[in-house]
Amino acid sequence: MLLAKTTNAFKPRTPIPKALPSSLLSNLSHTRPKSQSTSIPKKQERVRDHGYDNYMEIEKKTRKVLKFQDLILSQINQTLPISRLDLLSRRLGFKQHEAGAFVLKFPHVFEIYEHPVQRILYIRLTRKATLQIQQEKQALIAQIPDAVTRLRKLIMMSNTGRLRLEHVRIARRDLGLPDDFEYSVILKYPQYFRLFDAKETRNKYIEIVERDESLAVCTIERAREREYRVKGIAAEDIRFSFIVNFPPGFKIGKYYRIAVWKWQRVPYWSPYEDVSGYDLRSIEAQKRMEKRAVATIHELLSLTVEKKITLERIAHFRLAMNLPKKLKEFLLQHQGIFYISTRGNQGKLHTVFLREAYKRGDLIEPNDLYLARRTLAELVLLSPRKAKVDRELVNYRRDGEDDEMSRVRSEFVGNGGKDREGEDDLDLDMVSDAGSDFTDEDDDCVETVDAEDVHVTE
Repeated sequence: MLLAKTTNAFKPRTPIPKALPSSLLSNLSHTRPKSQSTSIPKKQERVRDHGYDNYMEIEKKTRKVLKFQDLILSQINQTLPISRLDLLSRRLGFKQHEAGAFVLKFPHVFEIYEHPVQRILYIRLTRKATLQIQQEKQALIAQIPDAVTRLRKLIMMSNTGRLRLEHVRIARRDLGLPDDFEYSVILKYPQYFRLFDAKETRNKYIEIVERDESLAVCTIERAREREYRVKGIAAEDIRFSFIVNFPPGFKIGKYYRIAVWKWQRVPYWSPYEDVSGYDLRSIEAQKRMEKRAVATIHELLSLTVEKKITLERIAHFRLAMNLPKKLKEFLLQHQGIFYISTRGNQGKLHTVFLREAYKRGDLIEPNDLYLARRTLAELVLLSPRKAKVDRELVNYRRDGEDDEMSRVRSEFVGNGGKDREGEDDLDLDMVSDAGSDFTDEDDDCVETVDAEDVHVTE
């Protein structure tokens, strides 16, 4: 009796369930599928676009040709003995015996002739190259009023209404400013700009005298108005959207398409608007600031002559314009708006293109300065077989070219011979700020065959 009571005391009070049906077990074993995120991923792989990469390969050759042009123009009578070419070219980064082979590849730009008295081979610029230099300088002078407007808009996008003079000097070629813009632009227009030295850092700054609200209109806003008037798209769908055109081979899934659709409708503050008085701690404010950074970079690229600029030069304005730290990862999230090319400088510098401004490797709306620079690229691409070599080397005189070359040399010497000197070195100092860790290995990224273009307004 006692043993039976003791056994009952250790029995569980809750009844043991019977075996479950097989149908219920199958339902429990079937796991629920994971929910797909409808937000744009923070990290994405770069998809190569050969059109922009080929553009940078041409510019790589053009950049070296420009260095040789500056070297020749800095010499007496704009000529250089071939015997000194190898020695002086080492300052430009060429190795031994590379300069002569490089010059012979471009007979439309460089001309090798024999001196009629000394019987020594010299190198000089061809007539076509001289005319191209004159064409570019005339286009640069003619567009100075537009460059003043671009510089005013650039300073208006900063938080304090001022930018460092050194940062603007590094990007002067992209902005279409002359080499002596400190005197020919800033000091020449005191009603727009003010130049002063900071007491804390002793750096020179460019400050805007008075804001002009008529200039505080972004390029993307004009594009939206054009799309609204021409295509009749609903105002709600195009109010905060950007023009998106993904590179060929970019995989666009269902949930990624939804993420882009949602991101296009996120409101944001204008790059010209002062956000110092807003509370930026909420999640909604952070989303607006991220989209505002996209609009700021978009506007910065729109202010350049060729609608492109290196990533390292964008990093110079990072603190002044509230841009994110890791610019490379940030731009890769929006490959339909921007394209980052690692070609042209052994992967050390990265060039950011505005995709909507280009079509088939050319600007949709070219300007005179861009066309003048493309003329040099056309001379570089001309085949050496088509070059007409002048065989009458003795008693050869350039009647009209002497005057042109003397004017080119006088202007070059007046500028101090600092046309493009030191730009690449100063850009490389900002690689860490830009978060640029691209190398040539990035060119081995996976490419796909499918091509799909998405337009935000459709």
